[in-house]
Amino acid sequence: MAKNTVNKYVWLVETIYKAKKISFEEINRRWMDNDMSEGGVLSIRTFHKWRIAIEEMFGLIIENEQGGQYRYFIQNADELRNGSMRSWLFNTLSVSNLMMDSVSIKDKVLFEEIPDGEQYLPVILEALKKNLALGMTYQSYTRDEANTFEVEPYCLKAFKQRWYLVGNSPYYNKIMIYALDRVKWLVLTEKNFKYPKDFNAEEFFEDCFGIIADQSIDVETVKIKVSAGQANYLRSLTLHQTQREIERNDEYSIFTVRLRPTFDFRQEILSQGGDIEVLEPKWFRDEMAEIAKNMWNKYYEIK
Repeated sequence: MAKNTVNKYVWLVETIYKAKKISFEEINRRWMDNDMSEGGVLSIRTFHKWRIAIEEMFGLIIENEQGGQYRYFIQNADELRNGSMRSWLFNTLSVSNLMMDSVSIKDKVLFEEIPDGEQYLPVILEALKKNLALGMTYQSYTRDEANTFEVEPYCLKAFKQRWYLVGNSPYYNKIMIYALDRVKWLVLTEKNFKYPKDFNAEEFFEDCFGIIADQSIDVETVKIKVSAGQANYLRSLTLHQTQREIERNDEYSIFTVRLRPTFDFRQEILSQGGDIEVLEPKWFRDEMAEIAKNMWNKYYEIK
């Protein structure tokens, strides 16, 4: 599909989404103000063709409220806010199209380097569609040599600029998580497997901060005290969907999150430095205190 056509779809979704409800006449006025229109009006026939294409491509439903006003709105707008695949896909296309239209200032827009692994996505997606096992050579951080084995793919997850494959290891008979940038070789096999009916990817990670889903660690309410300046950061970029602010003053705020306090969550808290203090649970506070003590000793021990 031509890039310019996708740009038009993205423009229409963004226009309706930002307006919440908007008439066709107002859509046309905004279209005429956009360079893509090249001065031409948007016919009602073309508009409805785009509506159908948008639903097929993104799963976003543009409806008419009728009732005398005939304003258009996105019926399932939550799909653009809830971190779903549709949301990610649309946002990625939106940013990509925007950047492609701004190549003249490419030296003024800096991107974070992303590790390898995206080249394996087509093979994994095919395996997920057909419930086929994958043959994989994987170099773990904890092993000196790479190992080759089969894995039954359950889902993909993106976290902190990395892709991860979640799947069942027939050898260990348990769910394992593999970073795609550690994969050395990956092929689609012809071996079918039965996808478990009780596995739900969203529920699997529901109580996790990131990619570590350690069921041996209980779900707990973690209470943290955050400096006033850092609290603003946490309000705009929450640690977890369960985050709640239960106290606030000029000097600090207290937040709670309910999750499994795994290694990656601990690392995230440590990355905030002295701006965050763990209050509860006690075992987690003690663990953080021990790490802080060891860090102090490394910097200030007498030599």
